[in-house]
Amino acid sequence: SYPESLPTASVIIVFHNENLSVLLRSVHSVLNHSPPHLLGQIILVDDASTPDRERFYEAHWERLQDELTEYCQHLPKVLLVRVRQRRGLMMARMEGAW
Repeated sequence: SYPESLPTASVIIVFHNENLSVLLRSVHSVLNHSPPHLLGQIILVDDASTPDRERFYEAHWERLQDELTEYCQHLPKVLLVRVRQRRGLMMARMEGAW
């Protein structure tokens, strides 16, 4: 049990070429285990994911683009931010916070 007087918190998840199922598991874990009155929002920041023939197939990248966008529109408290140029963990996190 948490005190009612605590402020809300936002969770920022930065990813680059992440597998969609792993990413969605993380989002659902936060939604399912966080007290609703304390969770402000979940901000997903795509740090310029790109297809990579050696490590990240184009089919995975397309799922990360289309399916993730559609899926996030139906989840409560989830915001998807995409940066166009790779920024790195800290700068991408700041993009999500702004």
